[in-house]
Amino acid sequence: MREETLFSIKTPYREEVDVKGFFFGSGKKTACFVGSLRGNEIQQMYIAGQLVKKLNELESRGFLNPGYEFLVIPCVNSFSMNIGKRFWPVDNTDINRMFPGYNLGETTQRIAAAVFEHVRGYQFGIQFASFYLAGDFIPHVRLMHTEFQNPELAKKFGMPFVLCREPSPIDTTTLNYNWQVFETDAYSIYTTETDSIDSHSAKTAIDAVLRFLNDMHFVNYKTFGGCSSELIMENKMTPVCSPCGGLFLRLFNPGDEVHQGDVIALIYDPLRGEVKNKICSPEDGIIFFSHKAPTVTEHQLCFFIQKRTSPDSK
Repeated sequence: MREETLFSIKTPYREEVDVKGFFFGSGKKTACFVGSLRGNEIQQMYIAGQLVKKLNELESRGFLNPGYEFLVIPCVNSFSMNIGKRFWPVDNTDINRMFPGYNLGETTQRIAAAVFEHVRGYQFGIQFASFYLAGDFIPHVRLMHTEFQNPELAKKFGMPFVLCREPSPIDTTTLNYNWQVFETDAYSIYTTETDSIDSHSAKTAIDAVLRFLNDMHFVNYKTFGGCSSELIMENKMTPVCSPCGGLFLRLFNPGDEVHQGDVIALIYDPLRGEVKNKICSPEDGIIFFSHKAPTVTEHQLCFFIQKRTSPDSK
């Protein structure tokens, strides 16, 4: 393992932030892994750190096949993380909406440019990512639907689902999208948590990465488990929104099977303590995403449901 300071960022009122990279193996730029880009991505930093530990172990035991280089960047935005902010605190901008960056622009544009300078050129790019809404997912692999995506390779992670997302204009400034534009096969791995550590789903992500690397013959380390991935489209899932605002109590979690009409969440009047409304499942399927915060506003997205299709509908 080789540890390097990739670049440093000057910050107001605090010492410089050093962005560290951990290199393994040597040769072709094969796979790059990026953890936390936002200040609340504790789980994503934890996963990347655990990957550093595992790759260091595999390298010391001679399990990395020769001719391949791997780079892990566990955390980019430790400045925001240290003061409990999701975005860059000076101007509240999101680094993951600034790619490929601009080295003469605003701070987050320059950070994105510095990151992209180091991560571009790898054959594969894997980001441990978080969603723009607070909530929990079924662990899955996600990729942008561009002319460059490769869902069949994404299935080699052996996760239950490979989700393909139609990019909106704002997605064109994300790391995943720009990796693909610059000819890197890019994948985002989502786990259950963001601002807290869930070791079980973190292990699922690490195992998926090692399964992919082994299947591609970059490492010689068999990971047990895994499954046949189902390819799904995000725009085919059913969004379920809150009919009113109030205190939110979910009754089903991601991965739970639901049937049409099941009450999947309750909304309470915060002052009277009474149930104001119920959220019911509009169809048979499984909970793919669930809102997690204790409050909701009217018409807020609370669930994504992956519809269960009958054999006759295929």
